[in-house]
Amino acid sequence: MNAHKPLVILGAGGHAKVLLALVQSLGLDVLGVCDPVLAEQGAGLWRGIAVLGGDAALEALDPDSVELVNGLGQLVGSAGRANLFQRLKLQGFRFPVLVHPTAWVDSSATLQEGVQVMAGAVIQADVVIGANSIINTRAGVDHDCRLGVDVHVAPGATLCGSVRVADRAFIGSGATVIQGLNVGMEAVVGAGATLTRNLEARHVLLGPAGRKKDAPKED
Repeated sequence: MNAHKPLVILGAGGHAKVLLALVQSLGLDVLGVCDPVLAEQGAGLWRGIAVLGGDAALEALDPDSVELVNGLGQLVGSAGRANLFQRLKLQGFRFPVLVHPTAWVDSSATLQEGVQVMAGAVIQADVVIGANSIINTRAGVDHDCRLGVDVHVAPGATLCGSVRVADRAFIGSGATVIQGLNVGMEAVVGAGATLTRNLEARHVLLGPAGRKKDAPKED
């Protein structure tokens, strides 16, 4: 954990709510939230913390004095979360690794900048998780897995040992990826699906409701 400066949460949606609870459970100092919608509404407080304004409020912040929490959720087919992270990194801001106190992360695992590990998640030996990735509630990442940047492992999903997940891939809620498989860049393993063979870049494996074939992901 490298979060020692006051934190500013970006966004005020559902993912941001969960992150606020996480950082508060760790006893970290939260300076406030930046959210354009709250700013337009003239809100002064959000869930007990100050509303600092919209995107323009970040211009008044010193990157050396605060750290940012990416509260945008990762949606299938959307690059908003990744773009926000990259843009603010270029402006000199840092994003701490955040691990919920009820999660298990083996000491040999590597979590790169901005990784968020939610309640009840398990990350086993020699796992590497790329920057700005989310390991969501009760998800499991077993030994020797390698995850790229901007990956989302949704609640209850399981990656068995030695799985490779490329950048911006999405592992849906309750999905299982069998050991040793590769998930390509921007590929999607649908909620509840079981992946038993490699999944190519930008392809989608449907869940139990329609698991007939892979379908290319729309641009």
